[in-house]
Amino acid sequence: MNFKSIVDLLTYFSDETKAVEYYENIRWGDEPACPHCGSVKPYKTNRGYKCREKECHKKFTVRTGTIFENSKIPFRVWFAAIYLATSSSKGVSSVQLARQVGVTQKTAWFVLHRIREMLKDKAPTMLGEKSAVEADEAYIGQKDQNKHFNKRRSADNKLLTNDGSPYKDKRAVLGVIERNGKVVLKHVPNATKENMVAFIEKHVPKGSKLYTDEFRGYASLGRTYDHATVKHALNVYVAGDVHTNTIENFWSILKRGLYGIYHSVSDKHLERYLDEFAARFNNRLLGEEGKFVKFLEDSESPLSYKRLTGRPV
Repeated sequence: MNFKSIVDLLTYFSDETKAVEYYENIRWGDEPACPHCGSVKPYKTNRGYKCREKECHKKFTVRTGTIFENSKIPFRVWFAAIYLATSSSKGVSSVQLARQVGVTQKTAWFVLHRIREMLKDKAPTMLGEKSAVEADEAYIGQKDQNKHFNKRRSADNKLLTNDGSPYKDKRAVLGVIERNGKVVLKHVPNATKENMVAFIEKHVPKGSKLYTDEFRGYASLGRTYDHATVKHALNVYVAGDVHTNTIENFWSILKRGLYGIYHSVSDKHLERYLDEFAARFNNRLLGEEGKFVKFLEDSESPLSYKRLTGRPV
């Protein structure tokens, strides 16, 4: 295929039949397999396939068990949406995607969340085996002084708005990044020492070179890591190899995307947006077609509207 733009992509997939055959080849190769029981001996029907196994005997299509399940949107439109969502460094909003591919904003919103489900790292690897790792925390949300007066902290610092509802403070996001490698992100209730250390220990093998700022939550990491800190409070940002500039650069991309493209992200879905930004960053060295194929290979991740929102369609 060797496409480098959305025009090349849609030119290659000139009709729906070609798009379906392309995805069937990526998912099954030469042997269609039943997503219900795994049998590789289905027979073709007018609308897809049917399993030959007596215990199963279920009907299915290439969409069954994937992000495309129960979707009437043509594959050509899906492929265009995947390309736009994964090739834009800061993402694409549901409003913009709706205009570009010709669907409603609600449909585009659901499509983007299904794509994020596909982008979730199914088999995360440990960082720090090839190069040093940087760890840091970021806070997502508006600054207090930029909020409406009735949503700011009260004089006695109570976290309540003037109507008595709970005040939403900034959300904490932890990140570890391998220099010239991958990034792993996690939304946590609070950036406490316990949350930080547990997150780092899960993704960075003990004994690795680890660089952080001087935040006291990282103080105990020297017991299990080759840990060094850079003192931002003293306006020191680089001391030889010790710095957190790599993760700081990533935070700038993340925040520009969340604030500039999506504007507002709820606690409920923040983790999905983090998966999206991490996937784009971790596959940045692949070409456009390489990323497209890689993501489609990971598309066996069905997501219903009810599971996404907690309510039926």
